[in-house]
Amino acid sequence: KPIVGGNWKCNLDKAGVSALVTSLNGMDCTDCEVVVAPVAVHLGSVVDNVKAPIEVSGQNCNFKGNGAYTGEVSADQLVDMGAKWVILGHSERREYFKEDNEMLRQKLEYALSKGLKVIFCIGEKLEERNANKTLDVCKSQLEPVKDLLKPETVVIAYEPVWAIGTGVTATPEQAQETHKQIRDYLATVNADMASKIRIQYGGSANAANAPTLSACPDIDGFLVGGASLKPEFADIIKAIAAAKK
Repeated sequence: KPIVGGNWKCNLDKAGVSALVTSLNGMDCTDCEVVVAPVAVHLGSVVDNVKAPIEVSGQNCNFKGNGAYTGEVSADQLVDMGAKWVILGHSERREYFKEDNEMLRQKLEYALSKGLKVIFCIGEKLEERNANKTLDVCKSQLEPVKDLLKPETVVIAYEPVWAIGTGVTATPEQAQETHKQIRDYLATVNADMASKIRIQYGGSANAANAPTLSACPDIDGFLVGGASLKPEFADIIKAIAAAKK
């Protein structure tokens, strides 16, 4: 089943969250798994009000449990609040908050140990793509966690950093090529896992480009940023659901 995640990032007030949840509750999610990730202070409200089968995700979590970690949210607390997922390794966490591969390994391992499913993000910057280092970067981010990648509990989100929030989107050919390279690398780790694990595209997906991207055989869904706050989120879900039937 394809999977679409909505990363709300640091957006919305209480009224905006309420309106968006109402919109989500009217969507048809029959043929697509849908996960939404509100900011932490709104997570409880979303869990209480969004309707199944939509599930709720944290945008991040700590590398350990509860304790003296000011400003953090633990996996334990996410589970207690009713979240089923957490996003880890987003490019904004790697860039602005200096989360490195070692820390993300700890976070992933701990989140999984608490029963959370994980959307694990990888991807290259523009200068790395221009230097033909896309696969090298993706491999370097996956290598430390390769033994933790289980299709039942982990979804990989490939995010070309140069296409996030810029209005620039990888062409379907570029996206498919990279998704295939990622899957081929994973096949060297475990062929069965590589064939079953879902790889989302996370580079400014929207209603206009979702149908052509959805047609790519190695794109199993989307991690959507800004468009997840808009009515077109429903169109993205429809596009991938129709393509993967």
